[in-house]
Amino acid sequence: MNVDNVTLLAYGGTFGILLMSIVYTLVRYIYSKEIMYISYCLMQVFSLGYISAYSHLFLFPPFVQEIFLLLASLSAVVFAIAFHEGALFPKIKNFKELVINTVLLNVVILTAFYHYILFEYLPYTVVYAILFLSVVFNLRSGFKPTIVYVIGWSLLCIVLFVFQLKQVYIERGYVDIVLAAFAVEAVLFTISISYKYNLFKNQALDQQNMLFQQSKMAKSGEMIANIAHQFRQPLNNLSYMLINMKNRYESKTLDEGYFHQKIASAQEQLQFLSKTIDDFKEFYTPAKAKEPFLLREAIHNSIAVITPDLKSKGIVLELTSCDEEIMLYGKKNELSQVLLALISNASDALRERSEPKITLRTQHAGAEAVIVIEDNGKGISSDTLGKIFNPYFTTKSQGSGIGLYLCKMIIEKSFGGKIEVESKIREGTTFTLSMALYH
Repeated sequence: MNVDNVTLLAYGGTFGILLMSIVYTLVRYIYSKEIMYISYCLMQVFSLGYISAYSHLFLFPPFVQEIFLLLASLSAVVFAIAFHEGALFPKIKNFKELVINTVLLNVVILTAFYHYILFEYLPYTVVYAILFLSVVFNLRSGFKPTIVYVIGWSLLCIVLFVFQLKQVYIERGYVDIVLAAFAVEAVLFTISISYKYNLFKNQALDQQNMLFQQSKMAKSGEMIANIAHQFRQPLNNLSYMLINMKNRYESKTLDEGYFHQKIASAQEQLQFLSKTIDDFKEFYTPAKAKEPFLLREAIHNSIAVITPDLKSKGIVLELTSCDEEIMLYGKKNELSQVLLALISNASDALRERSEPKITLRTQHAGAEAVIVIEDNGKGISSDTLGKIFNPYFTTKSQGSGIGLYLCKMIIEKSFGGKIEVESKIREGTTFTLSMALYH
């Protein structure tokens, strides 16, 4: 194979790598809408235009190459700033920090200069320089992949420059080194962007978990009132038992049979109190991992928490199930949180009803478990209905707007299911949850 064919093959490989990088980052942008992805995608588009004009394989006017270079450089600045973490320039508190940061800045300038001399392509040098600044001024922030990228390129640049290996490369007539730079940079940054995407994904998951716990805590005052209501009657019963036993003892009529009867009754009340504590504890404990669980257990946990509140409002809760042994796979207390949120919303919609009622039904539908929560409340207007699952949208004066959003996220992400809603003004609202059965 002659040199022309080798050169042609090298350009073809570079074009292919750039095209894959462009498609990858464009898809990432479509899903995430992050400026980092679209700016990198544009940088690679303009870089592809630049290398196409540079290759002389296509008929481009001379000025087109310079336009592509300018646009690629501007996109590189936007991408590098969006990609970096920490401060680009540090806050200097004393003379010692001034000296150290000045030395570091000079190192960045020199190695960036080496980078440009070696590869002669400004956009990649811009990205390298800005990320280098981000690294040297944020070393205390901990290990990040960007450090590996920067240190690796810095050592390579210094070695190539000090030993004049670029000159040797040119003298031996190898393929233009800028092609190698294009290929290597595209691969490295595509990998880095993939890592960044996974980081964003994990951060989004952490955010969802945080909102999940915040949603629980937002109801903490109401839940404490429910616990107090649950405890009041058993405590009153225990008080009456002690008073009766005391009166019998003082009147010398406390026989053994009566004594054991009251002890047994007291133990029943204590077991009820203990079970109430367990119900609330299980509900508020963060789930650690997905596992198989019975649907009726998740329903029981949510009902145990909200029943006192429903009774105090005179709301009838009707439960019907076609199968007591419906099994699901996921985090049980997350589903309990969803059910609690939906029942609580239904309760709020029943304030002006003379015969308030909530119906909760479970059933099979093929390979899915279906949960229906229906109320005979005031209903939701058509304008509002399309927005109720949007984050931070609420019609309540003291609402956070994250309850139904979290319900949707949990059902879709954690259980791979879906949640649907139907509503008619003055007739009520129906939420339908569909999730895959566990076999």
